[in-house]
Amino acid sequence: MSAAVTTRVRERRDPVNLLLGIWGVVVFVFLFLPILMIVIYSFNDGRALVVWNEFGLRPYAAAVDNPTIRNAIFTSIRAALGAALIATVCGSLAGIALARRPGKWTIGFLALLFLVLVTPEIVDAISLLIWYVRIGGPFGPDNDILNYGLFRLWVAHSIFATAVVTLIVRARLAGLDEALEEASADLYAAPAQTFRRITLPLMMPAVLAGALLAFSLSLDNTIISSFVSTANASPWPVYVLSSLRSILRPEIAAMSTLVLLLTLFALTLVAVVLRRGGASGEEAAAMIAGVEAAPAAQ
Repeated sequence: MSAAVTTRVRERRDPVNLLLGIWGVVVFVFLFLPILMIVIYSFNDGRALVVWNEFGLRPYAAAVDNPTIRNAIFTSIRAALGAALIATVCGSLAGIALARRPGKWTIGFLALLFLVLVTPEIVDAISLLIWYVRIGGPFGPDNDILNYGLFRLWVAHSIFATAVVTLIVRARLAGLDEALEEASADLYAAPAQTFRRITLPLMMPAVLAGALLAFSLSLDNTIISSFVSTANASPWPVYVLSSLRSILRPEIAAMSTLVLLLTLFALTLVAVVLRRGGASGEEAAAMIAGVEAAPAAQ
């Protein structure tokens, strides 16, 4: 038996490793058991969600046939798409500036980004509501051109997501050597051409990952949505929150399960995009966390 195999066997028999493994399983169960319960009760063919009747698919059919639920889901998806687009454009440009044009302003700007990330959502929600009422225009109920409810959601959801995208793009570019961009400039390529052919392809995995994360973050935004949404643009989290005043029906668990699958699909795309972009597991985690990643493998 080789020394490496012997070492691995000893590590497996180490009681500390065994206890850490058991503790890891307990933590995973603690985190995911409530989600598993929602999935299980989405097949509850009964009238009330918490009272199990029998296994069935009626909740899914009822959720799809309910126009109010459909409108709430479609509103959430449209709000998430708009917020992801705004956050991706603004966050990508900010990430480029932070990574390629650092200066004295960098510390202050990063402080603002982290302030956005740590500010309680209830504070953001109240501030946005007051702001919308004060400025009116496209955010006010007198606007007949735009769907002002969706416009409110786009701006509100994109604020937090923009900070996330900015940190992801910055982490990606900070881990990449500027030699290719400098070589392009040495060959007399215009800045726009260098950006289109060199910088953009290098940062594209982080841009796509940030867009998908922004989409996922918007889907489950409850507190801000409940403050800024309107009657004609009420997303799914607001619908669920209002349903708490009456009997929770299995249709809510069924549609929540479908939204969960959509979110998992988006997060899976994030992982696939980052891995295909040359990022290892550690680099992908660093980018998502917004810290500087190691240089991508050549």
